[in-house]
Amino acid sequence: MTIRQPDLEALFQPFACKSLRLRNRTVMAPMTRMFAPDGVLAGEVDAYYARRAAGGTGLIVSEGTVIGHPVSHFSSTVPHFYGDAALERWRSVVAAIHAAGGAFVPQLWHTGSSRRRNLVSNPDVPSVSASDLSEAELSASAGSNAAPPHDHAHLKPEPMTDADIEAVIAAFADAARAAKAIGCDGVAIHGAHGYLIDQFLWARSNLREDRYGGDIGNRVRFGAELIAAVRAAVGPDFAIMFRFSQWKSHDYGARLAETPAELERILGPLAEAGVDIFDASTRRFWQPEFEGSPLNLAGWAKALTGKAAMTVGSVGLESPFTPGGRTPGSAIATDNVAVAAAMVERGEVDLIGVGRALIANPDWADRVREGAFDRLRPYDARGHRRTLEQIDAE
Repeated sequence: MTIRQPDLEALFQPFACKSLRLRNRTVMAPMTRMFAPDGVLAGEVDAYYARRAAGGTGLIVSEGTVIGHPVSHFSSTVPHFYGDAALERWRSVVAAIHAAGGAFVPQLWHTGSSRRRNLVSNPDVPSVSASDLSEAELSASAGSNAAPPHDHAHLKPEPMTDADIEAVIAAFADAARAAKAIGCDGVAIHGAHGYLIDQFLWARSNLREDRYGGDIGNRVRFGAELIAAVRAAVGPDFAIMFRFSQWKSHDYGARLAETPAELERILGPLAEAGVDIFDASTRRFWQPEFEGSPLNLAGWAKALTGKAAMTVGSVGLESPFTPGGRTPGSAIATDNVAVAAAMVERGEVDLIGVGRALIANPDWADRVREGAFDRLRPYDARGHRRTLEQIDAE
């Protein structure tokens, strides 16, 4: 079968933002892999990430890696970004990616009330959040058919005190400082998908009555103070990315902002605090975000703040031009890659995050650049249950 060759030149132009110097606009989006027993990366992770860099990807953003706070952990197999043993393993990963021609930033994470208490080493210690709402309560309030299917989802977190807030902010700053010290090209802060920072941003999960709750200006305060602390820790020239989303892991229909004006009130203070690049996580990047404009969520982030933006959401997997939104008989789409390239060409977004397609194809960027779409493999969800070496060997 002959596949139409789209114009993708814009995807393969260099990009620079402070400490970030990228050979092209393709980014490996963060994806939780859980190959870190007791928080320390398994040995095969170096080669796993380096293969993506060697395959042409411009920037690797790590899986979520947790900060040094007692209840930040999603599970005991999610990597730490603190402690000598964990940081030495990340130093090795950074060196491997650089040797393969790529750039690297770690995504720093605190899960808040989404912590899997049945999968961590200290399950008896309560999780923390903006308020005392459990994931089950948030999911039920959204009108979903069922609460999240995890025991932890029904356990109430403790609302964070001022001391808790200070400790979490300090831990993020420490992790960012460590990222710079081990040679990372920047740092990414996870503020999306209903995790801790997002739990403060989202009106439904933030019921506080102090200066961190109430209207949008107060709800964004925690995130802005956190970003300001990270900026102070790394200096003015180290790139800071910030991931945000409308949807939550327990509510795909959730909306952080209903209008561009509301979104500006959230992103503006974050940009002023030090964010350089907004990573706008959506499920389907080609969908317009607000009525009356073709801009997607990343496009609005750039338009409202003047900062660089990355779009992500089914790049290379689903097609906007196929009935039902999915390529028949395959999990590969090429037409939406052209849509992404056109967004970059028009200046709406700057970077394109690729997730599952890069799991299936370590050399996805090179194959796309060469127009070798017939050599792309479809994504197989079983890859999440196989070793990293098995995934790449098939």
